[in-house]
Amino acid sequence: MAQVFQPPLVLALKLGAIAVLLFVFVALLGWRISIAPHPAIGSPVEQAVPFSHKHHVGDVGLDCRYCHTSVETSAFAGLPPTHTCMTCHSQLFTDSPMLAPVIRSFETGIPLQWNRVHDLPDFVYFNHSIHIAKGVGCATCHGPIDRMPLTWRIVPLEMQWCLDCHRAPQKYLRPRDKVFDVDWHPVGDQLVLGGKLLAANHIHVSSLTDCSVCHR
Repeated sequence: MAQVFQPPLVLALKLGAIAVLLFVFVALLGWRISIAPHPAIGSPVEQAVPFSHKHHVGDVGLDCRYCHTSVETSAFAGLPPTHTCMTCHSQLFTDSPMLAPVIRSFETGIPLQWNRVHDLPDFVYFNHSIHIAKGVGCATCHGPIDRMPLTWRIVPLEMQWCLDCHRAPQKYLRPRDKVFDVDWHPVGDQLVLGGKLLAANHIHVSSLTDCSVCHR
């Protein structure tokens, strides 16, 4: 029987198949990198102003809600407008070069451009208010924010990390009046406390892993 494909054509088909596979691999790799949370865990995010949570939360004692005013009522925690900063800095450190962008923003009315520290992909829906209402503390996701001179991520925020909590939220729940307490630690067994809070806060674990909870 005569050979259907000549050797040069066979070689071309093989090379074409390898090229297609390589293209698919590179495309998948690029897609995975593009949706990965940025920046890397532990790497401080550069901002227009080097805002220190350590100073404002740890030293001064500001409550999270002073700046993140919508965290209890909205999906987005909110970022403070410049006039919030100026409630203090119209009197304090007014000549500091570090605060020059804040002063300029206040005078011009042009908002400061903050860079997101926790930047989820567009296809992921996250609601701050429901987590706050159900007893998930800020520190669970944001870490020891009161000890960060600059802000960085401490958790990957990947799907598996979120699912670990959604499958067993009792490991992380705290009383609602302790949600904003960055130094809170459970007295006694966390699983016992968490089990009670599951019932008290009407959390139905069976539906927490439904796709529509996070993908809408």
